[in-house]
Amino acid sequence: MEDARKEKKYSYGELEEITKIKSSFLTAIEKEDWQSLPSFPTVLGFIKSISSALDIDEKMTIAVLRRDYPPKKLNINPKPDISSKPAWNPKLTFILGIVSVAVVILGYLTFQYIKFTLPPKVDLVSPTEGQVVNGNSVLVFGSTDMDVKITVDNQPVLVDEEGKFSTDIEISSEATEVVIKAISRSGKETTIVRKISIQQI
Repeated sequence: MEDARKEKKYSYGELEEITKIKSSFLTAIEKEDWQSLPSFPTVLGFIKSISSALDIDEKMTIAVLRRDYPPKKLNINPKPDISSKPAWNPKLTFILGIVSVAVVILGYLTFQYIKFTLPPKVDLVSPTEGQVVNGNSVLVFGSTDMDVKITVDNQPVLVDEEGKFSTDIEISSEATEVVIKAISRSGKETTIVRKISIQQI
C-alpha cells in the first residue's frame, strides 16, 4: 500500500484529503501498527477507501488485512476466588451467638445506667394546671416507673406494679398549688407543681 501511494505521489496529507482518513491512521496502516488503529470493521472500511483512491485490488488488500490484523483480546472477568470466603461452621455460629448475647447485655446495662442516672419521668393526669377544685380535697393521679417513690404535698403515695398512682388529698381553703415529687432509686428527683384554685361554696 505504501508503494502504491508513492507511485501515485500522494503525501499523507493529500491521501487524507481524498479518503477523509486521518494521516495518523494512514501511517499506522502502512506500518501495520494495529494497536494505534480502531476496531477491525473500521480499519476494513479504511482499506476499501484507500484501495479505491490508489487504484489497487481491493480484494487483495482485504485479504492481506485479514491475514495480518491480529485478533482482539477479549477482556473476560476471571471467576471470583471463592476459596477466600469464610466457610460457615459451628465454631463461627458459636462465636456469633456469644457476640450477639454480649451486645444485648451491654445494651440492657447501658439502658439501665441511663435510666438510673436520669430524673424519673412522671405523667401527671390530675390535677391540671389552674384546675378549679370544689370542696376540701383534690384527686391526684398519674403514672411513673414502678420503682419510683411518689409524694404529694410531702405525703407518700403508693405506686402499683404498673407504675400508676392515685390519691385524694385534703387541702385547705388557702391552698394555691399541689406539689408532686418523684424520687428514683438513685436519688434523682422530679418535681411538678400544679396551680389550683378553690371554689368557695
